[in-house]
Amino acid sequence: MDRPVVGVLALQGDVREHLAMLTGAGATALPVRRPAELSEVDGLVLPGGESTTMSRLLETFELLEPLRERIAAGLPAFGSCAGMILLAREVLDGRPDQRQLGGLDVVVRRNAFGRQVDSFESDLDFTGLGAPGETPLHAVFIRAPWVERVGDGVEVLARVPDTPAAGDAAARIVAVRQGSVLATAFHPELTGDERVHRLFVGMVRDRVPA
Repeated sequence: MDRPVVGVLALQGDVREHLAMLTGAGATALPVRRPAELSEVDGLVLPGGESTTMSRLLETFELLEPLRERIAAGLPAFGSCAGMILLAREVLDGRPDQRQLGGLDVVVRRNAFGRQVDSFESDLDFTGLGAPGETPLHAVFIRAPWVERVGDGVEVLARVPDTPAAGDAAARIVAVRQGSVLATAFHPELTGDERVHRLFVGMVRDRVPA
């Protein structure tokens, strides 16, 4: 399929930025707020925001169970920051009323990098974006999670560089993939670099029948 239809969960977060990046990466991008809109897409992006609020909104808009079912059935999904938290099997430091989509066999620590004042940027080596040695991916972290543990079927795509300047974040996992589900702890929609979105659009194309 030349231009797969990729939705962006439009309940909170950087919806416009993701729509623009997906369009540039070769998809037909649509906002998703209702189950009928979810049924029309070949893949879905879960943007950043506040994960507990987003999980409540998923219930309010009657999207939680339909989305769980579609992800379990193989819908390609990409979560950035809060989207990574929602896709995780388990969340540390989450709230009791937080709901999970369970698309990734990972344990994520919510707000692992600290409060808003501790947000930061870093260049990452990211597996799958091109030939080894190409330009590193510049990543923007905003009250970001990190992945504490991964299951056997999860591929680690990126870690924070293991340098003294990184402090407690050194070597922490910040991008993963499991089958048709992709997640990053950072916000690739904010940098103008379309490579992560192109990777996801390619994953969607691979799942859509010719």
